[in-house]
Amino acid sequence: MDEVEVVVAHSERATLRVGDVFLKVDADQARIDVEVEAMALVPVPTPEVLWRKPPVLAIAAVPGAVLGRLGEPSPASSAAWAAAGAAIRQLHEAPLPPWLGRRRRGPDELAAELDGECELLVTNGVLPADLVTRNRQVAEAVIRPWTPVFTHGDLQIEHVFVDGDEVTGIIDWSEAGRGDALFDLATLTLGHEEHLDDVIAGYGTDVDLDVIRAWWSLRSLLGVRWLVEHGFDPSAPGCEVDVLRSRM
Repeated sequence: MDEVEVVVAHSERATLRVGDVFLKVDADQARIDVEVEAMALVPVPTPEVLWRKPPVLAIAAVPGAVLGRLGEPSPASSAAWAAAGAAIRQLHEAPLPPWLGRRRRGPDELAAELDGECELLVTNGVLPADLVTRNRQVAEAVIRPWTPVFTHGDLQIEHVFVDGDEVTGIIDWSEAGRGDALFDLATLTLGHEEHLDDVIAGYGTDVDLDVIRAWWSLRSLLGVRWLVEHGFDPSAPGCEVDVLRSRM
């Protein structure tokens, strides 16, 4: 009999694995709605939806292994990283989804969210003031108009699966929507700056590297407090706090 593996669990949602089936339990049905619809629309490999009975979504495992993990050296080849870049380009060239996206819909909204979070990080003593101030300065490059594309919205390295040099699946589409293309590229390469050139080579067009670096700072600033409150450790080697320190 297959064991039940807890992949991730916190107060908002949980993902369990039983053999080759993943069970996603989410109290927010809007996230599940987005995930199912996005997987039906995107031109990149995604898991097969097996069944859905709110609040549970059952999807099949995708072949291959994750591109890597935050805080650990990636075992994947440069060609695999380039293939991930090419898949992201396919996604960004797809027709826009009919929904706007769940968050960060424009630069003004993003700036307000960032300013509020930076104040909380300092006031609550979560991070040193100089670390927050420096990374807030770096993050400023993100606050500019962008042309919306179809974005994954949470394209962490563990959400991309590869087999050899081929992308076999991209998972966890609950944050998909219209957004900044460089946010996806930055999220994938967060903590893996050494593979940015590979991803850009596969993506196949010039991008503003300063904006990608700014997204590293911004995503980390916005994520640290949430991670702590939900039982994760952003101070682990190679993770969000180290990303922020690397900008000093």
